[in-house]
Amino acid sequence: MRTFTDAREPATADEIWLLEHPPVFTLGQAGRSEHILNSGDIPIVRTDRGGQVTYHGPGQLVAYVLLDLNRRRIGVRRLVEALEQSVIALVAEAGIAASGKKAAPGVYVAGRKLAALGLRIRKGCCYHGLSLNVKMDLKPFAGINPCGYPGLHVTQLHDLGFSWTMAEVERRLTRHLLSRINPECSTP
Repeated sequence: MRTFTDAREPATADEIWLLEHPPVFTLGQAGRSEHILNSGDIPIVRTDRGGQVTYHGPGQLVAYVLLDLNRRRIGVRRLVEALEQSVIALVAEAGIAASGKKAAPGVYVAGRKLAALGLRIRKGCCYHGLSLNVKMDLKPFAGINPCGYPGLHVTQLHDLGFSWTMAEVERRLTRHLLSRINPECSTP
């Protein structure tokens, strides 16, 4: 991501990378080691994204948004809202109410965090993005204070009654992301 962003030229196309990570805890720029309570055998990686500590693992969809914010004329706050609203719209398709929190970016359902956000802005371009818990082992979250908040509980689409495959979640999330960061673009 960093290499892609550093090599960007004014005409470089924006990209969205969707993937699942092997088990890993990541510490953002504000990350403090005291928020890692018990990492067990899971590696800890310091990253240059904003935020505190989170967990990534199989069954979690990570969307890296590599955008030229200057060209799109999108500010950071608007981008954060677009990412949050994309997940909120995704779960609304199944009648689930979700919301964001201005002081603690991410998407929450009944007080439980469903999606985490962490961005890095460099030379007017962003990278990193969001992680959405789809159908994963949530136990590793007990080894951290998610996003630096002691006692914060997490949830996932599967526990909310979603039976979509990862490919279906990818398709739907991409559609919602594109409609918010690139309104003139439509996807099937």
